[in-house]
Amino acid sequence: MSWKTKRKIFIFIFIVPTFLFFCLFTIYPIFDGLYISFFDWSGSSSRANMEFIGLDNFKELLLHDNIIGWAILNDYFLVVGKTIGIMLLATFFAVAVTRLRMIWSGFFRSIFFIPNVISVVVIGVLWNYIYNPTIGFLNSFLSLFTKEPVTTPWLGDAAYAIWSLLPPSIWAGIGFYMILLIAAILNIPDSIYEAAGLDGASQWQQFIHITMSLTWEQIKVSVLHIVMTTLNGSFIIVWIMTEGGPDNATQVMGSYLYQMGFRQFHMGYAAAIGVLILVLSLITILSLQRLMRKETYEIS
Repeated sequence: MSWKTKRKIFIFIFIVPTFLFFCLFTIYPIFDGLYISFFDWSGSSSRANMEFIGLDNFKELLLHDNIIGWAILNDYFLVVGKTIGIMLLATFFAVAVTRLRMIWSGFFRSIFFIPNVISVVVIGVLWNYIYNPTIGFLNSFLSLFTKEPVTTPWLGDAAYAIWSLLPPSIWAGIGFYMILLIAAILNIPDSIYEAAGLDGASQWQQFIHITMSLTWEQIKVSVLHIVMTTLNGSFIIVWIMTEGGPDNATQVMGSYLYQMGFRQFHMGYAAAIGVLILVLSLITILSLQRLMRKETYEIS
């Protein structure tokens, strides 16, 4: 047996199991969800009891459901807020640690990376206590600057609830992207910055023309990853902290899917919501890839 044949067999052995798992846990659920979306089914009975209704679930969802529009707006509010907040803070601390030589850089890396090693459920419970109107840290802190105790129900007031979900969501994501950007910046040779400094470039000019240009691929990947995980995974933090309330003020597509499928037992309708999430995610990611397309600079 030749070396090339052995190499192909080796690659085949490692690729096939992964591909099978991908088909089983990703491709099959997508097509199965699409199939279920054409039926009226509670999800608690056998599939033999599924009633074919064609596109009725999608007609109801897009034409008569008042909640789904609000859920989509909330999803994209979190997408925009998380992307701006995480990227600004992650980029600032990555540059501060690498280029500005911030003191206690190891401490800051640890503080911001902690949320990445603990469960999202733990983060949600922790911030629930922070926002508690009577014993929470936030109201206690604000009360130091007022004559009367602050008892704002941050998660119980429709005016504040969706905004209150942004800080824990941003805090939970900063560390991973900060480490990613730190690794990218450390790959840029110091000689490039030294040459720019000798030419009179300020720190800001070096950041814009060197750091941003040479780490653009990592920035783009970070933005796309934040958007994708938010559209598909914001359900967890929402459900732990507010369960979509008050009065659907924090409802996102994922939490609405869970509510319809596992609380109200309209599994066919929930599957239609899942298809909508998939379509909007694909459109958003493809649009962003096109908008963020830029000439890539390589370090020679």
